[in-house]
Amino acid sequence: MAAPGDQRIAVPIDDPNADTEWNDILRKHGVIPEKPPSPTPMIQEAIEEARRLAHENRLEGKDLDELDELEDEEDEEFLEIYRQQRMKELSALQKKSVHGSVYPLSKPEYSREVTDASQNGPVFVLLTSSLGTNVESRVLSELWRQAAREYGDIKFCEMRASQAIENYPERNCPTILVYNKGDIVKQVVTLMTMHGVKTNMLDIDKLLVDVGAIPDNDMRVAKRRREAQDAEEEKLFSKNIRSTSDHKEEDDDDWD
Repeated sequence: MAAPGDQRIAVPIDDPNADTEWNDILRKHGVIPEKPPSPTPMIQEAIEEARRLAHENRLEGKDLDELDELEDEEDEEFLEIYRQQRMKELSALQKKSVHGSVYPLSKPEYSREVTDASQNGPVFVLLTSSLGTNVESRVLSELWRQAAREYGDIKFCEMRASQAIENYPERNCPTILVYNKGDIVKQVVTLMTMHGVKTNMLDIDKLLVDVGAIPDNDMRVAKRRREAQDAEEEKLFSKNIRSTSDHKEEDDDDWD
């Protein structure tokens, strides 16, 4: 309401963002601000860009066998570019794959095998529990072996925590120490920050990427992500099929 003595006319405004002729007049005279641009075109543009990138990168992470299976679906020249790229990547990995298994550590050799060795690249050390009842330690030890096999270009070590650090708390096992250039650059105490006993190779991949041991677009990482996504989509598809089937059975029962 206008103040006493104010000769201005109070203009009724219901929704300043509504597309009405009255609001257009108010905007023209500066009574209400211009309506902000609709986000729809920007959203649509982002979706189209995401689709374009997904199409361009549809062969990322596929190995040579998977590329061969696409001969009838993709342009041969386009496939050959990715074949050559994969062969170069594989060749580079083979040259750097000088490890391939988990190194068991003892205290006297720790400095040489870990601290000094990290001058040539990241070294991942797993401190495990000395108790066979520590499930997280058993889970991570198995993942450690798999990671060492798959990432032969990275050094993975393992040692009983009680041998590495006197009176190291059992509740802190397992512990991951990542060394680079002689220093600890990452420390993970237990699997609480991952997925507990459900921790898997996707979590290990993320750790390797986070500390810069491998690039985010590493072909091994890309392949595992794609396989996990395919498995999740298959799971959702099967769930929807079962749900549809259950509803159909309920409808049939209603007619009985």
